[in-house]
Order: sequence, then structure tokens, then C-alpha cells
Amino acid sequence: MTTPETPADAAIRTKLDELALRLRHFHSALLDVAKEEYQFLHGPIKSPYELFSLVTTNESFQWLRPLSGLMATLDEVLDAKNTTLTRQNLTDVQHALGSLFAATETQFADFRAGYTRARSNPKVRETEESWRSVLSSLEA
Repeated sequence: MTTPETPADAAIRTKLDELALRLRHFHSALLDVAKEEYQFLHGPIKSPYELFSLVTTNESFQWLRPLSGLMATLDEVLDAKNTTLTRQNLTDVQHALGSLFAATETQFADFRAGYTRARSNPKVRETEESWRSVLSSLEA
């Protein structure tokens, strides 16, 4: 039997839900940039199914996978039934995002290179500002 969610637990869930939503928008903006790069080099992507296949298997989209994985994990945590979210969940998300963008984390160098190429896109900048704002509010 699980204990009912306290108001503090509900607040954590609300913040993480909002962060997940804003990260989806950011990911979508990055995906649009990756798609444009791919189409510039290889021609049009003809269908959503082709895009899905490319995103999951083609090396041109590989740089997005660490963010995709982080978001999938966050969604799993949020969707888990009868799970109370704690301050540790917030800390884990903050740490994971920090690692993704940290220059010292060599395993995410491809992500950072793709992100650096995409940063000039206004939608990427706007959506990044949005999720970073939510992330900053988690520290409050």
C-alpha cells in the first residue's frame, strides 16, 4: 500500500511534469534542425514513418539520442503508478541535464556538437530558455 501524495510531493510532480513538457518542445526544435540538416544533404524525407526510421537508426540523428533517453526515463518516472516523487527525483533530473551539457562529460560530446549547431535556431533558443526556466524554479 502506498501513502497518499502530500502537497509537497504534488508540487514536485507538477514541476517535473512541466519540465517534461518543456523538454519535449526543446527536443522537437532540435529534431527539426536535425531534419533540416539531413534533408539538405540527402533530399526530402517523404513520410513520418521514414523520419521515425531515420531518427531511430540513422547516424545523422544519433546526437539526439542522449536527450531522447533522458526524456524517456523522466516520462517513465512520472508515469509510474503509486510512486511518490521526492526531492531526490528533482536532483536526479538536474544532475542528468547538467551532465548532458557539461563539457567534461565526453560521452555526450556528439550531443553537444549537434546542440551547438542548432543553437542559432530561434525556436531552439526559445524552447531552451523555457525548460531552463523551469529547471531553475526546481532549485527554489
